[in-house]
Amino acid sequence: MLVHSVFFWLKPELSADQKAQFRKGLESLRGIESVVHLYVGTPSKTDRPVIDRSYSFALTVIFKDMAGHDVYQEHRLHTAFLEQFKTSWQKVLIYDAE
Repeated sequence: MLVHSVFFWLKPELSADQKAQFRKGLESLRGIESVVHLYVGTPSKTDRPVIDRSYSFALTVIFKDMAGHDVYQEHRLHTAFLEQFKTSWQKVLIYDAE
């Protein structure tokens, strides 16, 4: 199993509609056949010193294996998402775990 976690810090000037479209774009990645599970969320209200709540959206994708991840990276839905929304964020961090 491979867990692909992506955290996005969106540009502050984005409107509520633009943020909603960004979320829809993330949700569209469910259509990639190698995705086992996909979760899109925003920071929860939990508040402890060790929690970073500064990001705008979190994306967690579960793949069966590295091959599934590789399919995802090259899939047209993923590349279309990147092309459409790459100017929406000011920072992105990715953590992959096996």
